[in-house]
Amino acid sequence: MVAGELLQEQHVLPNSKPEGAVTEGNTNEDSAYKELSNGSVHITLDPKVLELELPPPDEKEAMLPGEQNNETLETRLYWKRFAVLAVFSLYSLVNAFQWIQYSIISNIFVDYYNVSSTTIDWLSIVYMVAYVPLIFPATWLLDKKGLRMTALLGAGLNALGAWVKCASVGPGLFWVTMTAQVICSVAQVFILGLPSRIASVWFGPREVSTACATAVLGNQLGVAIGFLLPPVLVPNTADDKDLMGHNISIMFYGTAGLSTLFFLLTIFVIKDRPPLPPSKAQAVLSTGPAEDYSYKKSIINLFKNKPFILLLISYGIMTGSFYSVSTLLNQMMITHYPGEELNTGRIGLTLVVAGMLGSILCGIWLDRTKTYKLTTLTVYILSFVGMVVFTFTLNLDHLLVIFFTAGALGFFMTGYLPIGFEFGVEITYPESEGTSSGLLNAFAQVFGIIFTLIQGQLTTDYSPLIGNIFLCAWILLGIVLTALIKSDLKRHGVNVSNINKGQAVSPPHFYFQIISEGSCDTEDWSNGC
Repeated sequence: MVAGELLQEQHVLPNSKPEGAVTEGNTNEDSAYKELSNGSVHITLDPKVLELELPPPDEKEAMLPGEQNNETLETRLYWKRFAVLAVFSLYSLVNAFQWIQYSIISNIFVDYYNVSSTTIDWLSIVYMVAYVPLIFPATWLLDKKGLRMTALLGAGLNALGAWVKCASVGPGLFWVTMTAQVICSVAQVFILGLPSRIASVWFGPREVSTACATAVLGNQLGVAIGFLLPPVLVPNTADDKDLMGHNISIMFYGTAGLSTLFFLLTIFVIKDRPPLPPSKAQAVLSTGPAEDYSYKKSIINLFKNKPFILLLISYGIMTGSFYSVSTLLNQMMITHYPGEELNTGRIGLTLVVAGMLGSILCGIWLDRTKTYKLTTLTVYILSFVGMVVFTFTLNLDHLLVIFFTAGALGFFMTGYLPIGFEFGVEITYPESEGTSSGLLNAFAQVFGIIFTLIQGQLTTDYSPLIGNIFLCAWILLGIVLTALIKSDLKRHGVNVSNINKGQAVSPPHFYFQIISEGSCDTEDWSNGC
């Protein structure tokens, strides 16, 4: 500001000095003016004016961007949100079960189809390979056609793949089971990106992280059941391949029946969004013009977001490590504990169930504290510690120790998954939740493919110890990258700002004159100007 006067508003009383005059102070006690001065700035206040009722704040000042076109932003929570969450979790469960059902008894399928263990590993890896090229059309579909269409495709393809597997029971029909697994892997592309979208669109700000964790939990539960049931349903009957085929068909037909049931539930239950948004953040987004949305621009914005790029890599490392450990668990265990297929499945179950508990607890913690960066970094460090302990206790010939270390590893490593989702949504708001989650999953699949192939080769050529040390080194790098992420909780900021428009108060309209002897910019007021 140029030296002289800053005149925001004047209230001139009779016999007062004209506008523009410099006031030196009035010593008359009966004067209508009282004077405040610090030597360089004189402020003249009218006590009568201070008694006047302040005008109400301008509503537009209390509105968020995109809200000015609406008189109010009404929000509401619907009980149906729990049904939507439950149905999604159920068909996500079956899809995850179909991913791991081969790997946990890989030695049995190697014998039944007369193929190599690496070939059986590809029944798991194909889930990761399919995801990478299909994630972009899948997230485009989610943004353009909505939650319902994406959910129907995921549940429908999941059921179709399960029925094709029923036709693959036969020693010479490996190509059929691979075809079926490819169909299921395509279904997965329309499933993995939905937890954060369902949580944001259907659940309130105080439950969104817990809802996301619960949605991810459904997928984790499917992996847990995939570790537990196949060794029970398909025991190793190497001397009787007909009985082995019969047991495999029971597993396949049961999966197909449940997949079909959950597809029907998806048709009747899952909708794009509730009639009214559940949170202020969603209400603001819903008022924006849809025709202005550009999927390409959204992708570009995400890749320009440096904190999100760091999260992409660190999330990919952690989740890819989990995929690799899950896929190769049977090979690692059978190397040290031959004939322990059933206990291998139970150890896998322990790993995932502990992770489910970690997911829920982390989700509740985030809803209460919103400490995304601190929680993410802490869980990452503890996952590294768990991986190191698991690595160096695997060959101790004590299964009970393996149960304990696998549970600790799973609690933090699997519990990290929903934290990464929600952290990604926070630092990329208002970009689409489906797009950010899809990119996170895409990087997870890429790292999962690389880690599984390299760790599998190291395990075969050397030992499980070398393969696990390889993962430990990468997780350590992930800790460093996570520490570098700048935490900017944009969605949370929208939800907590101006919660009630009536509570927003504009600055008081004092009537005053400021006469400054020096030069002062508005940015310098906090420094005493």
